[in-house]
Amino acid sequence: MKITYKGDYALKTILDLAGNFRSAPVAINDLSKRLDIPTKFLEQILLDLKRAGFVESRRGKIGGYSLAKEPAKITLGEVVRFIDGPIGPIACVDKQYSGCHDVESCVFRNIWSQVGNSISKIIDQVTFEDLLKRTNKANKTFNYQI
Repeated sequence: MKITYKGDYALKTILDLAGNFRSAPVAINDLSKRLDIPTKFLEQILLDLKRAGFVESRRGKIGGYSLAKEPAKITLGEVVRFIDGPIGPIACVDKQYSGCHDVESCVFRNIWSQVGNSISKIIDQVTFEDLLKRTNKANKTFNYQI
């Protein structure tokens, strides 16, 4: 499994929108600056995320982007698969793979399949609400006074 820049930016975008879930839509320029993503590239990512039903947009003066559903209903795995494709570490773990004549007897295929299943098990259980809680916990600062 390899996460591309596009995938990384898509994940960061959804996490940012998750943090603003109950707020007004977020302008693309604000997202671009906050996340340090080139605006043109972010436009493409947001169009893809909108097509997949992860985000929605509103036009106009108070327009922008917001999540189309609650952060608890979007998993890391869904977004990764949509943007970057299959999770398997090698093509032959796909059941329809036919590019190798040893596919059924290959000793490595089962191991790579287990690796892919382990990754899937983790990322399919992590929601953006979970990630938001982790982010909030990490950003808490301690204020000690004497």
